[in-house]
Amino acid sequence: MMDKILTASDGRSAGKASNASNAKEDRHFVTALARGLDILSCFRSGDRLLGNQELAERSRLPKSTVSRLTYTLTKLGYLDYVEHRAKYRLGSASLSLGSAMLARMDVRQLARPLMQELADFSQGMVSLGMHDRLSMIYVENCRSQTALTLSLDVGSRIPLATTAMGRAYLAELEDAEREQLMSNLRAADESAWEITHDGILQSLQEYQDLACCTSFGSWQKDVNAIAVAFKPGKGMAPVSLNCGGPAFNLAPEFLLSEVRPRLLELVQRLQQSLGNHN
Repeated sequence: MMDKILTASDGRSAGKASNASNAKEDRHFVTALARGLDILSCFRSGDRLLGNQELAERSRLPKSTVSRLTYTLTKLGYLDYVEHRAKYRLGSASLSLGSAMLARMDVRQLARPLMQELADFSQGMVSLGMHDRLSMIYVENCRSQTALTLSLDVGSRIPLATTAMGRAYLAELEDAEREQLMSNLRAADESAWEITHDGILQSLQEYQDLACCTSFGSWQKDVNAIAVAFKPGKGMAPVSLNCGGPAFNLAPEFLLSEVRPRLLELVQRLQQSLGNHN
């Protein structure tokens, strides 16, 4: 069963079409820069080396364009070229950007001991996630030492539209921001939008009733999770905290009756601590 629990498709490529159409209307938008950043965002958690063909498939850019971009990014130190494999890995310049971003997030340092406490209690995995395009990215993870958990780690992406973490993030947004993001989600997959939209609306109501969003087999059939989102301050966008794991280990009743009050308390304690740091 655990072999089925895999990192989900992150939806980045699907989201690029709608972003690109908006960009064409903006004369300040630098397409070449955006494409370079798209190449860097193709590297996912667990990826060591990617070739131009793989990058072209993930970015949906012509291989000739990708070749020019990887050459430039290598010259600038954002990629390293591994000659004997004829592939690329993230260079020190890219890694320093991510490290700088994580280092200034007080919420990670403050949340980790509280997250570990909840992970040990639930015998699941507790994760902190941030929004990126049509995905949520894990920026902190805590696992129970005594139970099997999901094969996800810091840097992993999960879908925004169909997970408890993503829907909690949507619930915490202002109306205008949520509507824009939902428009992007619809443009990315029009054929599935009716079902996706109904699921999001149900989660928004759930957030009002339970102060959390749930996913009991709706993202992956063998995975259960609940999530809460909050604003960490300092002008940062909302972040989400979830607790989840294999369904055989985390029943919906246990998550709602035992884990939910502790997750809400965790968020409250975290907000109080962040208030002292802002």
